[in-house]
Amino acid sequence: MPARYPERIVCLTEETTETLYLLGEERRIVGISGYTVRPPQARREKPRVSAFLTAKTDKILQLKPDLVIGFSDLQADIARELAKAGLNVMLFNQRSIEEILNMILVLSSVVGVGEKGVQLIKRFEAGLAEIHESAKQFVKKPKVYFEEWDEPMISGIRWVSELVEIAGGEDVFSDQSHSQAASGRTIGNGNEVIRRGPEIILGSWC
Repeated sequence: MPARYPERIVCLTEETTETLYLLGEERRIVGISGYTVRPPQARREKPRVSAFLTAKTDKILQLKPDLVIGFSDLQADIARELAKAGLNVMLFNQRSIEEILNMILVLSSVVGVGEKGVQLIKRFEAGLAEIHESAKQFVKKPKVYFEEWDEPMISGIRWVSELVEIAGGEDVFSDQSHSQAASGRTIGNGNEVIRRGPEIILGSWC
């Protein structure tokens, strides 16, 4: 049998689902995370087979995927279980904008549309450059606190901190953004947020 690119992919997190849709390769997706909201049609078109830390192994096996894609050490147990069941599993671990763009490059190559991936990356890079250029008109950089979770309070991951800077702001917890684990971005109490004096507070509880 000749070699072929993956045709039946299960995505355990939203970002790879969204990327495959952006690449025009959504036909390859046979299962998605229950937390997927982008693109909206994915929830209507694809069966949901996982949360973030758990997955319906039996349902995934019934879909007969030739590739399962997950994210980071947080899904390592799911990956291990599926690998033991004989499935091909790939884990990405993107934490920065550069790593997100690299994920797109790798994923597009894995499904045989590397050039589409390159073009998508160029679009994103152009958009970021335009935003950064526009932000130069600001008289001062507003101080920004981005809250990823509320209890415990967790500040933004590295790519969020980078986006704040690109958009002309100053992440007041940029010193924590490079932590690989969320535990390294935990804030002891609200007084620390007050002490750092944010002028803008964004909450995006994942």
